[in-house]
Amino acid sequence: MISDKFRRELREQAKLWQAEGLIDTSFYQQLSERYQFNTLETASRNRFLSILMSLGGILLGIGVITFVAANWQVWSREVRVALLLSLFVAVNAAGFYLWRIPPSRSKNSHPNMPATKGRNKLLGEGLLLLGALILGANMALMAQMFHIGGSSYGLYLTWGIGVLGMAYSLRLTSLGVLSALLIGLGYWLAVLDWSSKVEFSWLEVLVRQMPIAASIMFVPLAYWCRSRAIFAIGAIAIIFSLQVSIVQGLNPTWAAAIFCALPPALLWGYDDAIWPKVRSKLFQPTARSLALLFLASLFYFLSFHWLWQDSSNPAPTKPDWVLLANVAVLGGFTVFEWLRLGRLELRRPKQNGVDLTTSAIGILILASALIPLFHLSFTPIPQLATFLFNVLLFLLAVGLIREGLALGNRRNFWGGMVLITLQIISRVFEYNTELLLKSFVFVLCGIGVIAAGLWFERHFAKIPDE
Repeated sequence: MISDKFRRELREQAKLWQAEGLIDTSFYQQLSERYQFNTLETASRNRFLSILMSLGGILLGIGVITFVAANWQVWSREVRVALLLSLFVAVNAAGFYLWRIPPSRSKNSHPNMPATKGRNKLLGEGLLLLGALILGANMALMAQMFHIGGSSYGLYLTWGIGVLGMAYSLRLTSLGVLSALLIGLGYWLAVLDWSSKVEFSWLEVLVRQMPIAASIMFVPLAYWCRSRAIFAIGAIAIIFSLQVSIVQGLNPTWAAAIFCALPPALLWGYDDAIWPKVRSKLFQPTARSLALLFLASLFYFLSFHWLWQDSSNPAPTKPDWVLLANVAVLGGFTVFEWLRLGRLELRRPKQNGVDLTTSAIGILILASALIPLFHLSFTPIPQLATFLFNVLLFLLAVGLIREGLALGNRRNFWGGMVLITLQIISRVFEYNTELLLKSFVFVLCGIGVIAAGLWFERHFAKIPDE
């Protein structure tokens, strides 16, 4: 699918070519009709209108819930049930009717061009989102009326699964995002109340097998909707629940190593091509960005010396085999991913060399696992571990800066600059230093960031001319 960013850049370049006489007016008109230059502003307005519709639907839902709450004690139970069901059915029926109105498409438009959403379709999406919110309100109020007990996370999980069914049925990104947020919130509340017993057996299975369940629920939906937002939120839910399974189900010594290594390895090794009938790299950049974010956060957190001061060996715990099933399944999938990466490297022509980025990330992941494993299993190394993780953080930052310069990627470059600056400032505040030295460090970092930014922009401007 051709993005609006590409069309906007192509329109600017086409205007420049026309002004320089490289193309004539007829050829520019052909490009305009093929890539629908005249719909760019309409697409921007539709996105803005979609945001307004979603926000309006949320506010409308809150208003309806508030109105019902204000008159709740006055109405009889029959009136309450009839009102809740009628409101839910009416809103979803109206939203579905408007959403089914086919979008407009120009006769000369390219088949890969996205169709322009009409206002009726946007209004229908807003009403469907409102219907999803009313679903949760109905579930809570029905449980209250009929005295059905339950936990708050059980409500959010059940609500999220209901919205997930709507998202799969209608193929709507907004409903998919709402479902992922609700299920994630429900799981977070369940983790905070981990010791309590879930009231329904299927909810207990869902909570304890959340890494596998989230993979099944959100990854296919992300491909079905072609939504990076659903994939990113789903990946965060998978990684967070996987970390909980590692901490709760494994011996602390091995849990620390697997906790540091498995999530970034799973994310970095992900490739859309492992699934049948998927040929594009739709979500691989998102997964690798999340892997880099995880490594940066991990290295920064473990670079503080106070974290390594407690050198006592953790007491062994009895493994939880139910939770270990999550680690085993996703760990096996991670091994499959990296074996596939290795086969691709062997098939690559020799003149192209080896993917140094993947090799470097693999070394960083391996080091992040071996350091805590050695510290907890053999002999405490608090000073050496602190030093090594500071080195790993510095190497990751330098690698991001290098990739940013090589590819002209501002996000990687500034990400590396932020990591180095944050590392320097953190070390200054962590250790006992005088105010004069702290002032000097701040001034030096400020000058360095400004100089690096100016130099990078000058370097970035020269890239197209090379």
